[in-house]
Amino acid sequence: MTRTVPPETNDTPAEVQATPTAALHGGTSDLRELITRNMRTSGIYVAFVAIIALFAVLTGGTSLSPGNITNIVLQYSYILVLAIGMVIVIIAGHIDLSVGSVVALTGAVSAVLVIQHGMPWWVGVLAAIAVGLAVGAWHGFWVAYVGIPAFIVTLAGMLLFRGLTLQVLHNISLSPFPPAYGKVASGFLNGLIGGNGYDAFTLLIGVLAVAGYAVSGFRTRLARIRYKQPVESFPLFVARVVAVGAVVMAFAWQLAHARGLPIVLIILGVLVVAYGVITNRSVFGRQVYAIGGNLSAATLSGVKVRMVNFWIFVNMGFLSAVAGVIYSSRSNGAQPAAGNMFELDAIAAAFIGGAAVTGGVGTVVGAMVGGLIMAVMSNGMQLMGIDQSVQSVVKGLVLLLAVAFDVYNKRRAGSSR
Repeated sequence: MTRTVPPETNDTPAEVQATPTAALHGGTSDLRELITRNMRTSGIYVAFVAIIALFAVLTGGTSLSPGNITNIVLQYSYILVLAIGMVIVIIAGHIDLSVGSVVALTGAVSAVLVIQHGMPWWVGVLAAIAVGLAVGAWHGFWVAYVGIPAFIVTLAGMLLFRGLTLQVLHNISLSPFPPAYGKVASGFLNGLIGGNGYDAFTLLIGVLAVAGYAVSGFRTRLARIRYKQPVESFPLFVARVVAVGAVVMAFAWQLAHARGLPIVLIILGVLVVAYGVITNRSVFGRQVYAIGGNLSAATLSGVKVRMVNFWIFVNMGFLSAVAGVIYSSRSNGAQPAAGNMFELDAIAAAFIGGAAVTGGVGTVVGAMVGGLIMAVMSNGMQLMGIDQSVQSVVKGLVLLLAVAFDVYNKRRAGSSR
């Protein structure tokens, strides 16, 4: 008995048939269509560039000087670290109002161990991280397993951990930290591979960052073509990579002509890459988006909602501890009032960066851009000598407009269906 072999068919899925060659020819050249389709994400980058240009003009170029750019990195790095965790919390449909108090508490614990008891600087860092993880587990338990809304739990945590900070410090400030601890936020890598009037190592890191962005972008483009998702034409893709590369290299050039590569920027870069991978390419990240997008559907799909919510807050506690170490290192001490209003800056960075109020939408990169917008605005207004009260008004209006823009996009998307 002979077996009939069916003829070969061409029913292979499109994602299997696509080849890298397709990424060189596919896509649309309609720039207006691309901007309109990606208004939520593209708008923030346009606004970022416009704000940088505006303050460069208003400050006579001082805002783009090597020294000032370095100061922006050093002064606002802890807010950007908090924004990474906060955007994940917001994507899942929660909020965390306690991060400022946790920053103060972790910095206080580190200061007591290192300054008062003379322990090595790394013991203080590890102790701060351990406290942050414990705080995150505390919040996660009440939110995920008891079912109390995160707003209430973290509001209570804001008061609780601020009070614990006062008790740990006995209502006094502690300083200074040893020089090794201070290098966490104020140290630089300079002269590792030489350079005549500039730091060649900083430029090398910039080149590697641009190359990584180009490779990652091409792989993402290919994956979208495989699944028949819209992409820009290859010339537009190259133009985007060149534009981003020019900005990154200009940034690296300014740092190289100042004090070199800040250590805190390396820490921040590692966190951005790591959490970018976690949110975009891991099961945990997809579950976070699923919970924020549609909690009922996520539950019915088998997502362990309680466990995911628990680890979301543990992660927020960890990043708050990292921010606490950076801030205490930057200020060279611990103060009872440290971290005041940091939670609002982190929340603003997430929302300005494109996170949705109702959850399910947001990116780590977007939160970074949102945080940088706040940093550039604050720094620019300080250089211009604008009063602090006016700065608060401007920041509040920017946050309000960012949320209004999100609401407008949702209404427009709903009306077009």
